[in-house]
This record gives sequence, C-alpha cells and structure tokens, in this order.
Amino acid sequence: MTMHSKPQKETEADARRAQVRERYRGFAVAGTQPDGNHPKGEGCGGSGTSSCCGGSSGSSCCGPDRGAIELGYSAEDVEHLPEGANLGLGCGNPTALAALRRGQVVLDLGSGGGIDCFVASKQVGPKGHVIGVDMTPEMVAKARKNAQKGRYRNVEFRLGEIEHLPVADSSVDVVISNCVINLAPDKAPVYREAHRVLRPGGHFAVSDVVATRPISAKDRANPELWSSCSSGALQVAKIRTLLRKAGFSGVEIRPKNEGPTPDSLAPQATLGVFPADIVATKPGVRSR
Repeated sequence: MTMHSKPQKETEADARRAQVRERYRGFAVAGTQPDGNHPKGEGCGGSGTSSCCGGSSGSSCCGPDRGAIELGYSAEDVEHLPEGANLGLGCGNPTALAALRRGQVVLDLGSGGGIDCFVASKQVGPKGHVIGVDMTPEMVAKARKNAQKGRYRNVEFRLGEIEHLPVADSSVDVVISNCVINLAPDKAPVYREAHRVLRPGGHFAVSDVVATRPISAKDRANPELWSSCSSGALQVAKIRTLLRKAGFSGVEIRPKNEGPTPDSLAPQATLGVFPADIVATKPGVRSR
C-alpha cells in the first residue's frame, strides 16, 4: 500500500491556524487588565506586536470602552456589555456597517469574547437571532459565559472554522466579522462559505485589515506578524476578486489609512496594512 504524504500547503495552513488559535486562546484565558491593556505589558496584539485594533481618530483601541467608542460603537452599544466581552481585538464596528434590522439572523465570523454578537442581539431584538462562530474552544467558552452573564437569550456560540462554517445553507440574513478573515490561511473558502450561508439578498459587512502594497514572502511566513493581524492581509483588488468569484455583487472596500498612525498599529502600518470597511451582497430578492 502506497502512503501519500499530506500536501505541503495543507500542512502550512494547519500550522498557521494552530499559531493563531494559541495566540487567541491566551487572550481568552487572560482577558484584559482593568485598564484595558493585555497582560504582561504587551500591546493590543501581545508580544510586542499590534492586534487588529485602531480607530480612525488615531488612537489605539486598548481601552475596553474608550477603544470601542473610537472604533465606531455608540455609548449605548457598550453600556451593558458583560465584562470580558470586549477584548480590544477589533478594527471597526461591523454591526454599524450592516445596518441591522429587527428579526434578522446574524452570523459573526470569529466571534471572540462576543462583543459584536451582543451588540447585534440588541439590534435584531428578541425575534432575531445571532450566531457566533470561533475556532478557539476557550473563546467559545468565554463567550458563552458572557452570554449567560448578560442574559442574552437570542445569541448562541458554535465551535468551528470560518472556512467550514457549522451553519446551514441560506439560513442567515447578515454575515459580520471584525478583523478575523485576514487570519485565515486561505480567504477564498471563507468568502464562499459566507455566500453559502447567506439568504438571497443577504449582506456581508466586515471590518478587516487590508494591504496597501505587496507583503513579502518573509513577512507572510512570520507567525507573529500573521497572528497579530498584519501579514495575512490582502490587497484591495485581490479581496474584490475573491468576493466576486464567491458570487457576491455590490462589493465595496474602503480602507481607513488617513491620519496619524497610533503606536499600537505601528507594526501593521510599517507593512502598509490598515483597517477597512468591506461590504457586499448575495444577489437575489431579500426575503425579510
């Protein structure tokens, strides 16, 4: 019997996922300090590199409530969040991009501590439903505890990879995500899965980081740069192409690289990586 070795590409992808999972497991277990900074004096992303956070005001997002406001959340959005829901790891406010409505079903890719799920739950109301998917068991456990603390009855969290969503076909009205897709080794399956689970006319509304110039193979191979939401970013033209190939229409990508760069985002800015709003639609007649 001939034994076939595992494809090298798959091996590299698995290793990359493991690196990302371990990093965010640490955030789930340690959380944030009272001042909003991550443990051991590290930056938002830990280990001396940045996370995905950074507001258009030019300040970092390293304070739980202050940072959320700077990223576009309202005071009402964050006022009743359970402690530990906001880990300061985002780069925008996808719930605002999505313009959510009562009764909708929302899916959050890489839901972390649950901040965007909890904000969305208020917006869709008791007849709506919010699903968070995360590949890190400790993050899912943390988010579930947060949901219990906050008594969010229309929110659930599922363990799974965003390249292989544990969600039925055409069952979701809106897909959101906050600085997570850049962490995926291969973005194409993520966009295809988002398209699969959306109902016709459904919306894709994502805050993520994009590259404004090519990133070297050396930097892409650096696990610290990749897992801190830096070197996994794609250029705008590539993202647009992948979304269209996945079946999306009305693709809009709006980088936010104006103004001074906060210290916490310096590793990303050095690579030409900046936050962006990304929206698209699954063609068809919207049912609700």
